[in-house]
Amino acid sequence: MQIWVDADACPKVIKEIIFRAARRVGVATTLVANQELIIPASEFIEAVQVKAGLDVADTYIVQHLTASDLVITADIPLAAEAIAQSAYVLTPRGEFLDRGTIRQRLSMRNFLEELRNSGVETGGPPPLHTRDREAFANQLDRFLTQHA
Repeated sequence: MQIWVDADACPKVIKEIIFRAARRVGVATTLVANQELIIPASEFIEAVQVKAGLDVADTYIVQHLTASDLVITADIPLAAEAIAQSAYVLTPRGEFLDRGTIRQRLSMRNFLEELRNSGVETGGPPPLHTRDREAFANQLDRFLTQHA
């Protein structure tokens, strides 16, 4: 089992939780981004910088993950591809996505994208709150206790 982090948009506080968990449990963790990442020195944590471009980091993750890996992302299309490969998906807000919930999320994402393309201002995601960070840390801890 390995943890894959879609690191381009992952909040710093969430990365720090991931780093602590990876070192504590000793699980291989790879952060993938199209920019240089600063990571702590650890035999369990590595960063991969991919070239800039639309979905390049997502493609890298999908090509390298295996069934039962954990993907941490808020990117719904990436989550759908990871789930299709039997990986687990955890959002930075502490929500696990699965085959049932991902269909609903994809539909909502596509609907909002259509609205944006027609000129409607849909806004962005709400800010990350303390309860989101706590939910993420708790879910990650539970997952690692069961799978690592």
